[in-house]
Amino acid sequence: MLTIDKMSRKPIYEQLVEGIEREIVTGLLGPGVQLPSIRELSAVLGVNPNTVQKALGELDTLGIIVSAQGRGMFVAEDAAEKIRKRMSFKIAEIKELSVALAKAGIDEEAVLLAVREAYRGSNS
Repeated sequence: MLTIDKMSRKPIYEQLVEGIEREIVTGLLGPGVQLPSIRELSAVLGVNPNTVQKALGELDTLGIIVSAQGRGMFVAEDAAEKIRKRMSFKIAEIKELSVALAKAGIDEEAVLLAVREAYRGSNS
């Protein structure tokens, strides 16, 4: 279920994008599944409809969801694969961060432990 942390520094629309993507890659939202309307999502999550529209617009632009005029929005058939492919580019960011941490003298084991803990925390 999608949740929004209104106290987070992360913009609400980004939380929505990430939440919907997470539900897609975990299989909660499968290919072809219809998403709730903007009005429904707005009411359930207690956020502005324009914010929901912005998040869904971004997902549409990325090809994660598809809009069918007059019928609604649906999860694209290849959505999970597109998300995984886009996220794999984040490996380069991890490499850059690792170089910076090494140059700062941060212990490699501490970094690896932090990554392992984050991975385990995200799967629970």
